[in-house]
Amino acid sequence: MCEATTDGTGVAQAVPREATGTAVDPIELEPVDEVLVTTLVDNVYDALLPGEDRARRAPFTVGTAAAPQFDGGRTAVGLVAEHGFAALVTVRRGTGTTSTTTSVLFDTGLSPDAMITNADRLGVDLTQVQGVVLSHGHFDHAGGIAGLARRLGQRRMPMVVHPHAWTRRRLAVSGREPDELPTLSPRALAGEGFELVERREPSLLVDGCVLVTGEVDRTTEFERGMPPAHEAWTGGSWRHDPLVIDDQALVVHVRGRGLVVVTGCGHAGAVNIVRHALRLTGVRRLHALLGGLHLGGPAFEPVIPPTVAALTELAPALVVPGHCTGWRAQHALAAALPEAWVQGSSGTTFRLVA
Repeated sequence: MCEATTDGTGVAQAVPREATGTAVDPIELEPVDEVLVTTLVDNVYDALLPGEDRARRAPFTVGTAAAPQFDGGRTAVGLVAEHGFAALVTVRRGTGTTSTTTSVLFDTGLSPDAMITNADRLGVDLTQVQGVVLSHGHFDHAGGIAGLARRLGQRRMPMVVHPHAWTRRRLAVSGREPDELPTLSPRALAGEGFELVERREPSLLVDGCVLVTGEVDRTTEFERGMPPAHEAWTGGSWRHDPLVIDDQALVVHVRGRGLVVVTGCGHAGAVNIVRHALRLTGVRRLHALLGGLHLGGPAFEPVIPPTVAALTELAPALVVPGHCTGWRAQHALAAALPEAWVQGSSGTTFRLVA
């Protein structure tokens, strides 16, 4: 959709289509015994949220900072919340002395320092992460790369991205000057020491037990993508970019439970993403859905009822909508899935075990 076509191919690709039966190229996703998803950056930080078996909350205070207005010259600090998303996904395979643990970073937040600040306050050592996956090229998911690069120093780290993550985009709202969004630079990332792995197709990481979906099949009739104000540069003009074709999710199979799906913004549509993951892997159950579902604002609120209905039918054990989900969708999901819905917050670790 980011290139001008005259034969209707782009339009045809945007139309929802049937995707029945097993995938042509099924993915053998190795099951894991435990997955931990730690939200390093989200739009919300609530220090009063109670923990539970599935959700370990950060302490009320996670350190101190200089503050001369207090006796002793210091005050307590919490965690950073901003309009962005970053998650540390750690998988464990095996038990006891034979177990292995691997961590990957999924997105990096909006600002250069928020993710690093929160990781430090939580005691998370990002230098031990094995790689980075970007859900898509929007700047509120890639801004923290600068801070990560500083922390890594000379160490090289692989980064999985879709080739269209470098697309120039802007918001052209009627009655206002167009606002061009910050665009990722592959040359700059390579210069910072990241080993770029560009793939449109699904990718298996961590000895075959972490799946990056690649491009997601758009099969529902109601998840139609971004409104006309979201545009991409084709090389000669700005055109409506509804699909955000670089949108991809991260998937883990918890042994005996089902799939854990982590989304960045969910531009491909939450239901499209989940169905795509189930079909690719042949796993029949969705165990958990975490991350941004992009259901906030007037353009997306009409999509809430069919999305909630479809997710209710899938009956996940855990749903943690975050980032761009929006408060109306949060309320609807909490009402429809009261046992599964959990409020997200920067600093929360969600634990899912076989």
